[in-house]
Amino acid sequence: MLHSSPTSFILKPALAKIVCEPGWKWQKREKPLANYDLFYVWSGSGEVILNGMPYQVSKGSCFLFRPGDHTSATHNPQKPLVLTYIHFDIDEQVDIVPQSYRMLNETVDFEHLLSRYVRLFLVKTYAAEEEAQLILKQLMIYLLREDMESPIERKGSNQLTEAIHEVANYIRQNPGIVHRVEDLALRAQLSPRYFSIKFKEMIGTSVQTYMIRTRIERAQHLLMHAGMNVTEVADALGYRDIFFFSRQFKQYTGKSPSEIR
Repeated sequence: MLHSSPTSFILKPALAKIVCEPGWKWQKREKPLANYDLFYVWSGSGEVILNGMPYQVSKGSCFLFRPGDHTSATHNPQKPLVLTYIHFDIDEQVDIVPQSYRMLNETVDFEHLLSRYVRLFLVKTYAAEEEAQLILKQLMIYLLREDMESPIERKGSNQLTEAIHEVANYIRQNPGIVHRVEDLALRAQLSPRYFSIKFKEMIGTSVQTYMIRTRIERAQHLLMHAGMNVTEVADALGYRDIFFFSRQFKQYTGKSPSEIR
C-alpha cells in the first residue's frame, strides 16, 4: 500500500465510529471478508478472534483485516467497545500491506485522521471522496511506519525530530536574534556537535545557513511589504554593518536590497 496512489483506494459505505450496544457481538460468518477493514478501538474492552487467533482488545487496539480473513468479536457490556471501522478496497496491485494487528501507544494523530475520515461523510462535504482517499493513504502510511520502526527507535526518533523542528521554528520566529549554536543546542537538550549534525540531516541545511536564509527571507518581506528602507531592515535584523547586509542579501537573492525595494 506504500506505493499505491490515493485514487486507487475504493471507498465503501461501511464506515462509522460507534458505541457498541451491551448485547453486541460480531459473529463469525461462513464467508470471509470481501474487502479490507480498518478496525480501531477507542475505549472499552473485549476480544477479537482473527483467523482463529484471539486478541484481547482495549484502547489503541488496531486491526487491518484483509480480504479472505475470518473474524469475530465480543465485548464486556460493562465496558462497551467504542470503535471505528472503515471498509475499503484497492484497485491496483498492492506491494506492502500493514500488519494485521498492533497496539498503538501514540494515538492522537491516528485518531484525528480517523475522526476526519468519518466526519467527511456525515454531511455532504465538497470533494469528500478525494479527501477521504488521501486520509486513507495517510492512515496506511502511519501503520506501515509503525511496522518498520521499533518502539524504542520510534520514541527516540519522534523526540529528536520534535526537538530539532522546535528549534528551527524558533529561529524562523526570531530572525532578528543572532543565535549561537551552543544556545540552540541547549534548547534542544543536545550537545552542539550532535545538534548540528542532526539539524542538517533533518532540515537539509546547516544551522548557520538556515539562520542566514531565514534572516534574508524576512528582509525580503520587510523591504517589499512593510515599507521599511534598507537601513531600517538591516537594523531590525541585527546587522551592524549595512554593507555586510547588502553583500549577504545579494549573495542569497542575486539582487541588492535596494533593487528589491
